[in-house]
Amino acid sequence: MRKITLSLLAGSVALAFAGSAMAENPMVGGAAMYADKNIVENAVNSKDHTTLVAAVKAAGLVETLSGEGPFTVFAPTNAAFEKLPAGTVDTLLKPENKDQLTKVLTCHVVAVDAMSDAIGKMIADDGGDHPVKTVGGCMLSAKMDGDNITLTDENGNVATVTIADVDQSNGVIHVIDTVLLPKA
Repeated sequence: MRKITLSLLAGSVALAFAGSAMAENPMVGGAAMYADKNIVENAVNSKDHTTLVAAVKAAGLVETLSGEGPFTVFAPTNAAFEKLPAGTVDTLLKPENKDQLTKVLTCHVVAVDAMSDAIGKMIADDGGDHPVKTVGGCMLSAKMDGDNITLTDENGNVATVTIADVDQSNGVIHVIDTVLLPKA
């Protein structure tokens, strides 16, 4: 009887920890995001990121973003892509524009695992403006706007992190409301 009780207790404790770990990761686009899945495996389930997922596929970046990482991805929503001038997304998705699309997407990726508290500390340590070099070679400026992290690209476009710290097996996603663009 004692073995059964201890086994049940151990199982209850394990479930409690698993439940609390899952509860910490925010929902994105109406879908649960799982810390044991990679960036692509989670992103495909978000109804708010269908444009981003289509772009990642068109650019041939699925394998890369499914890889070991670590990656921090600033993930624009469908609404962020809709803010671009009419026809921009359709043009970028054409096969002949794959290099340009890849550049745009990789301007949203940093080769580290940076949670929002770490980004906030870097911003504070740098006097309120932290430079961020992306894997696409873009320079972003990370700042605080109240409690929100903002990113400004080299063209002056400002994105706000709307959902932070979506933990992934190969990094972290921060959902943003504006597409960041390479220097014009």
